[in-house]
Amino acid sequence: MERQSVLDELVRASSRLSSESDFLSLVSVLVEQSADHSRSDLACLYVYDNPDSSTGPMRMIYRRGLRDVPNQIAEGTELMDFVEECGEAVVLSERNGSPFDELFLEGGMKSGIVLPVKTGRRRVGALFLNSREERHYGNERFRYLDSLTRLAGGLLENARLLKELREYLAKIEALERYQESIFRSMTNLLVTTDKEGNIRYFNDAAAEAFELQEQDMGIEFTDRFGKGLGKKMLNTIGKARSDQREYAGLEGIFKKPSGDEMDYALNVAPLQGSGGRCDGITLLFTDQTRERDLKAQADVAVEERRHIKDMFSRYLSMDLVKNIMENPDLVRPGGDKKTATVFFADITGYTAFSEGKDPAYIIDVLNGFFNEAVELVIDNHGYIDKFIGDCIMAAWGVPMKTDEEDAILAVKSALMIHELVRSKDRTFFRGDAEKLKISIGMASGPLVAGNVGSSRRMDYTVLGDTVNTAARLESVATAEEIIITQSTRDLLGDHFKLEERKPVKVKGKEKPLVIFNVKGIN
Repeated sequence: MERQSVLDELVRASSRLSSESDFLSLVSVLVEQSADHSRSDLACLYVYDNPDSSTGPMRMIYRRGLRDVPNQIAEGTELMDFVEECGEAVVLSERNGSPFDELFLEGGMKSGIVLPVKTGRRRVGALFLNSREERHYGNERFRYLDSLTRLAGGLLENARLLKELREYLAKIEALERYQESIFRSMTNLLVTTDKEGNIRYFNDAAAEAFELQEQDMGIEFTDRFGKGLGKKMLNTIGKARSDQREYAGLEGIFKKPSGDEMDYALNVAPLQGSGGRCDGITLLFTDQTRERDLKAQADVAVEERRHIKDMFSRYLSMDLVKNIMENPDLVRPGGDKKTATVFFADITGYTAFSEGKDPAYIIDVLNGFFNEAVELVIDNHGYIDKFIGDCIMAAWGVPMKTDEEDAILAVKSALMIHELVRSKDRTFFRGDAEKLKISIGMASGPLVAGNVGSSRRMDYTVLGDTVNTAARLESVATAEEIIITQSTRDLLGDHFKLEERKPVKVKGKEKPLVIFNVKGIN
């Protein structure tokens, strides 16, 4: 290879290198050009894992040649210690037991060269080239490879710095977007000025509250806010800028261009630039008018939740009460149409039993039964509507509806009440009351549920033909019977043993009702 030929090849390779700015692209050009022009059988570039210190092992990032070569070059070997200390290339013309034989990356190689890739400030890595011929790397090839790696070292360093710069700029842009997102989502009103006092930035909340527009950016702050804030507040803001002091807890009334007024609190702080200079001021307003409105709305919501809890906690399971508190629309004032199941559980023989008894004793008997029965109803997600003398009125499907499950739970509760009364371990209906039994009437269908009463007293209750029908069927039922309508039966599936009864005529119905007696669970 003649000198002019080496120069020509080097110029062409340099042109290829100069056209690339990406680190990996430069690596590819360096290895491929080195292998092509030196006619090497194997070429690999190894770089330091830690480019800042240029110490430690080197890992391979590009290979030319389909051969099994090390993925890493260990530190501390004689070869690498020499190359790192001297910063010069090592050439072996043949295998002769040299301490530098590790530059042969594969067993069949007979000559090789390793060239440091570096800049004036740091080492990038090392380029290894091997040939199956002895004495392959003569003076001309060495000069070409040495010149190319020296040129590539600087370009690789610049590419790495460029990559780091792009990554740094990307981080800055991401932080700016994040900061902008925070400012835009703030409910406080943020306005900043530059050191000349011109509006530099305002967030969405400030734009809406102060009726700012895009064209207000760059306008002098006093020109845009002077009439709204007043002379005294502007003087204080001017002092914050000139004295580079923070003023907190300022209050006033801002008069908007539209004529509306806003009660505000204001914190003013200087924007500190490099060298301690003031680059402007930050004005953070709090719309106290809006905060009072929000607090009033929150107070109303809290009071509404408290009222719901007071209304239902004694008559519903706590999980249902919690659900209603989270969804207050379920108990809208004025009533709501629903499909539900209603039952009336009455004590049979109560009238004869109570004659001549002490009222206090009768109350104890009723309360003993009610305490046990009510817990069963609530545990089965029923709503205790009211107590009518010796009768419990309960409903399923209000305030929350669960379709067929409501009727199933209602019948299940009725059967459990009968079992409770029949139990030898019961804690009520003792002594003179031991023969008392329960009769239950039940119906399913449309009704109206809502708050009924006056401004002094309001109760949540159910009204309608379905309620009236359930009450009539309670009169039809005898002791230990559970009489249900066809509409309830249609919702039960095969869960219960049912006995069809002769249709009955009840008050308010033109046609006899098809009824069933619930005998037990299937």
